Amino acid sequence: MAKQDLALRLTGVTKTFGGVRALDKVDFEVRRGEVHCLAGENGCGKSTLIKIVTGVYAPDPGAGLEVFGQRIEQTNPTKSRAQGIAVIWQDLALFPHMTVAENIGFDEMVGGAPRLVKRKEIRKRAAAVLDRLGVSVALDTLVGELPIAQRQIVAIARALMGEARLVFMDEPTASLTQTETDGLLEVVRTLSAQGVAIVFVSHRLAEVIDIAARVTVIRDGKLVGVFPTEGMTQARLGELMTGSKLDAEVRARKLTDASTVLALSGLTRSDEFHDVSFSIKAGEIVGLIGLIGAGRTELAHAIIGMARPESGEVLLDGQQITPKNIREAIASGIAYVSEDRLSLGLIQPQSIADNTVMSVIHRLQNPSGLLSAARRQNLVEKWINDLAIKVGMPADAVSTLSGGNQQRVVLAKWLATEPKLLILDSPTVGVDVGARAGIFRIVRRLAEQGLAILLISDEVTEVLFNADRVLHMASGRILEELDPREVSANQLEAKIYA
Repeated sequence: MAKQDLALRLTGVTKTFGGVRALDKVDFEVRRGEVHCLAGENGCGKSTLIKIVTGVYAPDPGAGLEVFGQRIEQTNPTKSRAQGIAVIWQDLALFPHMTVAENIGFDEMVGGAPRLVKRKEIRKRAAAVLDRLGVSVALDTLVGELPIAQRQIVAIARALMGEARLVFMDEPTASLTQTETDGLLEVVRTLSAQGVAIVFVSHRLAEVIDIAARVTVIRDGKLVGVFPTEGMTQARLGELMTGSKLDAEVRARKLTDASTVLALSGLTRSDEFHDVSFSIKAGEIVGLIGLIGAGRTELAHAIIGMARPESGEVLLDGQQITPKNIREAIASGIAYVSEDRLSLGLIQPQSIADNTVMSVIHRLQNPSGLLSAARRQNLVEKWINDLAIKVGMPADAVSTLSGGNQQRVVLAKWLATEPKLLILDSPTVGVDVGARAGIFRIVRRLAEQGLAILLISDEVTEVLFNADRVLHMASGRILEELDPREVSANQLEAKIYA
């Protein structure tokens, strides 16, 4: 292919960190105006590759980098942006105490020579970018007050504020509803038609196949190959990414003789959910599926005491509970894995060990009230081993782990409380396909040991292949209960997105 047809060409890219080879002679090309997927499990080298393109890392000697036909010997983030390269990182990197408009226009306000900030102009341009995305977010709202889906939109809008010619999107739809996702994909198609090259990184394989023309697969730092998405299936793409055949089968069971752990009756909270009633038995996985905004997370918050229902009751092992906060819910025997792992599930700068024991620190004290180092170490080792968490040292910051391993630490933190009921709220957001399979093997094993599990998700295959029953929720109501053995993925998806 001629140089003028390429937005990006990398050849022979190798990157070594302290003797560990993160990338091994990887070639990567993106055509002008192409939507190209970069696929692979967490830790395979995708982020390292992006950081080399954007000048955060320098590759090992011998690599070649060309941007829009121009050979680049050395680069840095500032030069990269000047060349028209933009990145939407998975962790969003937003400022919670700044407004939506300020976050979107941040680069405009701080870039270049010192000058007066034209706030009206920033607001006008921020509104235009949001309009381009087809969404409405109040410009004066503090970003920290937004739900995760809208924070993702703000991050995307900030990346699109400049005149980018090559955009890397790292999990841009991980927390979006299908409607929001559809809107974003339309924006991607529009940008592509205008000649902007898009490198799309997503763990939603159906979305990858839908939006991308080609997909480059990396496994363990090495190039597996470049494949057209036409004719590609999710199963085949998953196999290319993991190197093994993925297990996808319905496992629903009938647990008629098991005792009821959780029973909701007529639970209602204005403008969030109404007259919700269902139960979960010991050892049962109940899937609660619906679009973001259906009231799923709000319902979970009511169960664990983060919000108070106006009517109805929650029974745990036959006893009515009314937890006033999550501490009381934990004492009752309820554990909750939040959808927002980065801000609610873990304390990123703290160690893996500290995050694991934080919810049961009181149990690790000696009679004198001092923390028992031996008990702490035993508990940490138990959960690292039981959940097969891949760590260097337990003293390492939890932020050093991959998304899948961070999620296992969250599970460890809550399972250490020895709950009767585990609520999993979108537990695989930002987790790759291979790590998802590992997490759900753990979830199914916990159910087999008698733990009652409420699995909240908007991923059809997650609930279909792992739940014993599926509850479809929309507009704050449970519309129907479905047996995974009697409904197909296409049928369930049609119900949800109807």
